[in-house]
Amino acid sequence: MRHVLQKFVLPTDHDPDVLPLYVDADEWARTDGQVRKLKEHTHVADVLSRTRLRIPARQRTSLGTYFNAFPASYWQEWTSVDEVRLTVRTKGEGTLVVYRSTDVGVRREVDSAGVADTTETSFDIPLDAYRDGGWIWFDVIAQSEMEIDGAEWTSDIEPPRDGRASIGVTTYNKPAYCVKTLRQIADAPDLRDLVDRIFLVDQGTDAVTDATGFDEVATALSDQLVVITQPNLGGSGGFARTMIESLSRPETAFVQLLDDDVLIEPESVRRSIMFARFASRPTIVGGHMFDLLNRPVLHAWAEVVESAPFMWRNLYQEQFPHDFSRANLRQTPLLHRRLDADYNGWWMCLLPVEAIREVGAALPAFIKWDDAEFCLRAATAGIRTVSLPGAALWHVSWVGKDDSIDWQAYFHARNRIVTALLHSPHPRGGRLTRHSRRADLKHLMMMQYYPVTLRHQAIRDILTGPDHMWRTLSEAMPEARAAATSFPETERHLSSSPAVSRPARQLHLPVDEIGVERSGPSGLARVGATAAGVLRRWFEPSAPADAPATDFAKSDATWWRLPGIPHARVGTADGAATNVYRHDRRAFRTLLRESMTLHRRLEAEWAPLAAAYRAALPDLTSPTAWRVHLGLRPSESD
Repeated sequence: MRHVLQKFVLPTDHDPDVLPLYVDADEWARTDGQVRKLKEHTHVADVLSRTRLRIPARQRTSLGTYFNAFPASYWQEWTSVDEVRLTVRTKGEGTLVVYRSTDVGVRREVDSAGVADTTETSFDIPLDAYRDGGWIWFDVIAQSEMEIDGAEWTSDIEPPRDGRASIGVTTYNKPAYCVKTLRQIADAPDLRDLVDRIFLVDQGTDAVTDATGFDEVATALSDQLVVITQPNLGGSGGFARTMIESLSRPETAFVQLLDDDVLIEPESVRRSIMFARFASRPTIVGGHMFDLLNRPVLHAWAEVVESAPFMWRNLYQEQFPHDFSRANLRQTPLLHRRLDADYNGWWMCLLPVEAIREVGAALPAFIKWDDAEFCLRAATAGIRTVSLPGAALWHVSWVGKDDSIDWQAYFHARNRIVTALLHSPHPRGGRLTRHSRRADLKHLMMMQYYPVTLRHQAIRDILTGPDHMWRTLSEAMPEARAAATSFPETERHLSSSPAVSRPARQLHLPVDEIGVERSGPSGLARVGATAAGVLRRWFEPSAPADAPATDFAKSDATWWRLPGIPHARVGTADGAATNVYRHDRRAFRTLLRESMTLHRRLEAEWAPLAAAYRAALPDLTSPTAWRVHLGLRPSESD
């Protein structure tokens, strides 16, 4: 029996921006280290169906693309598959050429075959030379007009594990997105064959069951769809509910977590499940994230937690985001390397049920860091995370969000420190407290007193011990949002400035400031700029309410620019409004002293706190404890 590992797929929404992720029919050249297109072919009209593509006569089309090349290095490294068969069905006369790449993106021909009329052509390719990286793909060179009528990558090896996946979608007032996701799953029978249940955990006030189109898709999915309503416990509470429900289902071997504000590629979900089935040992399989509002742009590939500052980051983050419309897979050597991740975001992440049984469910973190913490915890039990190329979805990116300065600032700070207490190998968390203090200084110099207040509340809660995480699970978010009313800076202004404004460009910034805009001062210059900014804010008087406000674009309002500006009007990340910041010397001094005191205390108590949180981890993550807090009855499956 041959198992389909990956299918050739095409987009059917006729969006030319998305097409480069599936088909590469462009001619490219590299000049002075830069990739550019010599000739662009628009193939939207040639997409005949989900699996059928027309290639005009005397044209060459490559399937060496994100969604249609085969990520050989990942299959060789992490699975039991040692050979893969590529089968291509074509109509018309031409040539199929199979290529592979090295870890530095060098292309090598593997095999080729002439085709004519209606033909099915197969190539058997060993997976024995891809340890460090490499993809496999095929090109079609059409003599007459040709058509690809389907293709797949298969193996005759039996997978080490079988079983189906239960999909978990946690939502808070995103009903239209959820209905669309459910419709995509309902319309993908080859995915549904691998799905046990779809748990839609609705924690909002705008019920998905009342949304347009829900009844129709619910009928199509029948008993595969289970809608659960519960109080808002954040992503961790919603995903923990899916984990708990899945533990009681013998048919469920994997839990596929999906965010609510996404657009999925159903074949990607199917690939994740198949990869997990063939993994040599239980493996967390993550998917990549493309920008829903700029769909050729990839934001995350392989993410790691840098241990010394204990902060997440993208591997080779200076080269991301990556725009596939500007440089496709074949033109981007970095993307041919095997990049190993520490964790994967829970926008799309598949967990083996064995992992949940062995290390527990989600940390009751509400949002932020629950995904990274789970993967770090699983790694200590030998369960690694693989961010699988060719498995991805489109998600509303964080580029257009202000979540580091809104109510989520509490969770950014609290959960990073808690995760470090649980997993940092360094005394006192390495450089974490230094980074945290500096984050406070940046916010204070920018007159952002609300996020600093929330960050300090987070540290106070941490210092009370691990029990606070259950105690505040349902309360921390509404309390943080309610606190915003005490800070005028949080108000969104949709019209004119509340005072006379002058453009930031009138500040006559130095010409070389353009080179500083992206990263700011570094080294000794950063130390000097920080000291100067803090001293200036410490001594300058509070800004009068009627003081003229200086107008700043969001990207211009940086920590090294705003000191000395007592009243600023700054654009929001989404570009739809502005926030008004006013210097308050009393608030600045109070919060600065508070920051120093709290961080000194955190450093002094780090060792006993780490011991307490690590001892409490089994209770914080156990399915039994989650059942109690979810109001569910105990289960023997836990």
